[in-house]
Amino acid sequence: MLRLATRPEPIEVTLGKSAVIVVDMQNAFASRGGLLDLAGIDISGAGQVVGTIRSVLDGARRAGVQVVYLQTGYKPDLSNGGGEASPNPRKETALCLMRARPELRGTLLVEGTWDFAIVDELKPQSGDLVILKTRYSGFAGTTLDSTLRVRDIRHLFFVGIATNVCVESTLRDAYFQEYWPALVTDGTMQAGPPAAQQATIFNVESFFGWTLTADSLLGSLQAAAGAR
Repeated sequence: MLRLATRPEPIEVTLGKSAVIVVDMQNAFASRGGLLDLAGIDISGAGQVVGTIRSVLDGARRAGVQVVYLQTGYKPDLSNGGGEASPNPRKETALCLMRARPELRGTLLVEGTWDFAIVDELKPQSGDLVILKTRYSGFAGTTLDSTLRVRDIRHLFFVGIATNVCVESTLRDAYFQEYWPALVTDGTMQAGPPAAQQATIFNVESFFGWTLTADSLLGSLQAAAGAR
């Protein structure tokens, strides 16, 4: 068992039963010209978050911790985005923007496009897992739960974009399904004002899990890797 300096109190995890969940680190959310940038959302902090996540993933792989990518994507005909009976097309940013700006149709979060692709700096490596999703939560209509359970993974470290949307949605569902979730606060970035980031941190620490910094997690992972 590895004791982590999490907030609001320390927790113990088993690295062999742990995974880093990388949420939506795609051009759509982290790159200039991507979905969030086109929607007018400030992504000036994305570069720093990408660098932090890269360090976390390097440390996790060295320590033998599973890396799982979640990647949002729609079919070219948008058939898996939800029809008239679904609220998803009325709230999901890519679907809303493509409806408002027809010239963008087929370019935002559509499978095979640049917008859909994971950023070059964080490309999955051998042994990593990639799970596609079409809703904010990585557990909604995907194989994420079964993928984790078959590997006996119980402890989850969350990084990615956006903290207050897909990261928090997936983290909450993880908690509801009896996983132990921890948010890496500086390995995430919100969509919206800084208060949105702080609100998610408050929610996690108060109700749904734990938080820690990337340096804190890396220090524990490095110690564990050195002891192997």
